[in-house]
Amino acid sequence: MYDIRGYYEAETVREAMELLGVNPKLKIIAGGTDVLVKMHGGQLEDAELLSIRKIQELRDIRKLENGTIAIGPMATFTNVFNDQIMKKYVPILTEAAISMGGPQIRNIATIGGNVCNGATSADSASSLFALNAHLKLQNLQGERVIPIREFYLGPGKVDLKPGEVLTDILIYPEDYQGFGGQYIKFAMREAMDIATLGVAVLCKLDSGNFSEIRIGLGVAGPTPLRCVEAEDFARGKKISPETIEEIGKLAVKSTKARTSWRASKEYREHLVEELTQRALQTAIVRAGGVDLV
Repeated sequence: MYDIRGYYEAETVREAMELLGVNPKLKIIAGGTDVLVKMHGGQLEDAELLSIRKIQELRDIRKLENGTIAIGPMATFTNVFNDQIMKKYVPILTEAAISMGGPQIRNIATIGGNVCNGATSADSASSLFALNAHLKLQNLQGERVIPIREFYLGPGKVDLKPGEVLTDILIYPEDYQGFGGQYIKFAMREAMDIATLGVAVLCKLDSGNFSEIRIGLGVAGPTPLRCVEAEDFARGKKISPETIEEIGKLAVKSTKARTSWRASKEYREHLVEELTQRALQTAIVRAGGVDLV
């Protein structure tokens, strides 16, 4: 059932990097909710696993002195949802966290594993894209910090170099301060279903106009994406039902949706337009604006 050739456990980041340095083929396992499913389905054969579940420093969620929010990749979705820093500063990410699976899965699944799995349906991805999140990656040669938008290379494929460990998900103060937002997950079942579409919208207002908006989408293409054309259009525009309607239409232009067993391409595009407008209306209110509904 599970074809495991070897199993190793690291108690520090340094130990994990050293084990990966000796054997770069080791597959990192955190909560295991993605890795074990792949193994059970035969997608990972003769797997050698490196568990990082004992590395306590990777579980922390903290606000740094410069205002940056640093999320440890081993934080579970339950941790993310319950954390007071997350609720106060980036509530859009707590909305994504509570939409993920059921309580048993949220208690085990980690936000780092969700990102590194590379799935366009990852519940955290849309919000992290809208938040301009950056990822700190370390190996024995050093560390690098890259935008999350550069990390996703294709379906299930991410830019994780040999020997690297994700050690922090970073959200800079300029990417959350002054913004209101909402995450909407649309799924065919009400609970414990993979997203048919995920929409995360953030906006900042200035005297009745949009100062900035950001739209992150999941399952609207082979990787999570941002709706750049709609975002550029909105900048400086008056907040009105007409502007919101146009933003929704322009959001569709950034998608690369396809037909699957969950939904047709046309239906997904309809959802993008409709849910972007709904999320933006809520985001406006949360950013201090007037309810237009």
